[in-house]
Amino acid sequence: QVTAEEIGSQVALEYGQAMTVRVCKADGETMPVVVVQNASVLELKKALRRHVQLRQARQGGVQHLSWKYIWRTYHLTYAGEKLADDRKKLREYGIRNRDEVSFIKKLRK
Repeated sequence: QVTAEEIGSQVALEYGQAMTVRVCKADGETMPVVVVQNASVLELKKALRRHVQLRQARQGGVQHLSWKYIWRTYHLTYAGEKLADDRKKLREYGIRNRDEVSFIKKLRK
């Protein structure tokens, strides 16, 4: 069951208009997320949410995740730097096609 959005993403990848960012979870699982070339951190987060929701719908796992809780509890990091500004472009952090971004648990203050 492939969605039109997934097909569009693959076509954009073929034409070099999009890139794949591999998001690594703490358990070692890596999720390939497709975003446009000039995507912001917020667009990466939204694409990650769509990826997880589609995967859960196909596998019949947990139906609802609290993304508010996830973003309150975890940071996305790249090369040791937190992707703290949602408006900042991924390329401003130096993120390119097939680069890995990790979930890091936030420390309590």
